[in-house]
Amino acid sequence: MQTLKVIKIGGNIIDDEDALNSFLEDFAQLKSPKILIHGGGKLATKLAQEMNVEVVMNEGRRITDAKTLDIITMVYAGKVNKTIVAKLQANNCNSVGFSGADGNSIVSEKRPIQEVDYGFVGDVKKVNTPIIQVLLDNGITPVFSAITHDENGQLLNTNGDTIASELAIAFAKAYRTELYYCFEKNGVLKDINDDDSVIENINTETYQTLLKDGTISDGMLPKLKNCFYALEHQVQKICIGKPAMLFNENITHTTIQK
Repeated sequence: MQTLKVIKIGGNIIDDEDALNSFLEDFAQLKSPKILIHGGGKLATKLAQEMNVEVVMNEGRRITDAKTLDIITMVYAGKVNKTIVAKLQANNCNSVGFSGADGNSIVSEKRPIQEVDYGFVGDVKKVNTPIIQVLLDNGITPVFSAITHDENGQLLNTNGDTIASELAIAFAKAYRTELYYCFEKNGVLKDINDDDSVIENINTETYQTLLKDGTISDGMLPKLKNCFYALEHQVQKICIGKPAMLFNENITHTTIQK
């Protein structure tokens, strides 16, 4: 069975032009079928502040009112997505930029209001694989922004880590899917201020312990939740760390296991 690498980039890799260029040069050289998912880094937050739109987060997830949705759509599906696609073309990696609305590829539903009203935030309902498969079959790399839609004309801000895990799960029957979360840290850290305090292996038991003692917090909460959800749905391999782990398994990183 062929391997499909599903790779999410975020954090300072998006914000640092040199880091992004370096990553995309290396990413373009990966021979196996691959899908890239990206967030918007700090650019969306910066633009929101410039436009005097309040940025509100809850457990690592952005509260998205109408103005915030406009900003992240411009940044994620526009500026960042098309910049990445253009840079991949420059590295001879033919690619197509997507939001979930494009090709009806990822359908979400607006998150119901419970304890928190997240606004225009989407929870993924389904991934329509056929159009993505056509691209993969023709050696074209899909590049997904963190925007989906509800099939009723509404765009929705959707966690990029979730999109990555849902894409990996959707293709798990057709490929041996590997899921990589790449950012500027060496992996999941015991101490956020110590880059060398990497927890190299996390299983279900250690995950629960890390949740209880508060080691896992903020943006790492949805990331690890998505990791274990993917493991439960036939994704073969999940790693968190710097992009170098894609090309050298001996590079320190975190591996997620059952």
